[in-house]
Amino acid sequence: MYNKEISSQIKLLDDPDDNIFNAVRDNLISLGTEIVPELEKAWESSFSELIQERLENIIKNIQFSAVKSQIKDWVQTGSKDIAYGTFLLAKYQYPDLSWDIISQNIENIKNDVWLELNDNLTALEKIRVLNHLFFEIYKFSSNNTNFYSPQNAYLNLLFETKKGNPVSLGILYMSVAQRLELPVFGVNLPKNFILCYVDNISSFHAFGDSIDNSVLFYINPFNRGAVFGRKEIDYFIVQQKLEPKKDYFLPCRNTKTLERLISNLILSYEKLGYTDKMRELGELLDILME
Repeated sequence: MYNKEISSQIKLLDDPDDNIFNAVRDNLISLGTEIVPELEKAWESSFSELIQERLENIIKNIQFSAVKSQIKDWVQTGSKDIAYGTFLLAKYQYPDLSWDIISQNIENIKNDVWLELNDNLTALEKIRVLNHLFFEIYKFSSNNTNFYSPQNAYLNLLFETKKGNPVSLGILYMSVAQRLELPVFGVNLPKNFILCYVDNISSFHAFGDSIDNSVLFYINPFNRGAVFGRKEIDYFIVQQKLEPKKDYFLPCRNTKTLERLISNLILSYEKLGYTDKMRELGELLDILME
């Protein structure tokens, strides 16, 4: 659709006939993200508060539809890169966010860690190197002061503030590890998302019920990468009065990790009373749970 046609439709956004407005709105939304720049220009040049408000809603609908479609594609293509899935979630709040920038930030950490690694190091020694760079050099840490802040869930803000929650820190940590071909994966432990280091490098490409996931040790990214064993999880389960489950000890799929992050984000917005965001994030959660 040419700019003139878009412009003529925008002029109809304040039409008193609801049928005309609804038809124009639906048609503009159907055109997708390519027309967002034109809609933004129209917003800047408009003197009508009604048209500006309706343009804002149309842009928001277009961008949200795009995020839903991209997350669905990520799931259907194997959800292999958890960092990319988390980037798509961040685009929900920050539509102009660039994957190239996020990816390069992760790559920078990975490269610095790689310089300190060698084949003679044990798995535990490699994790100690990663911990040193991640927590002491790059200064990532847990956000205990504002634990329920929505900013903890967005990957771009994690790079800016250096603070996150257990899931966001875990996602960034394992994204760096996996780029180094270290078999580190998320473990969906209730109330405390953790990571595990498995002893089979093939698990980097595929893992699940059909793979013998023998865990060497566990890692707590919310506690500066502290390493521990199965007994500590047993104790945690008893302490929290949880019913023991196999899943609490084994790596989970990336979709489950993103589910956990979105669920935390919904809780954050619930505490702030943002019902619209809770509903929209619920739609994203439904895609992962299909």
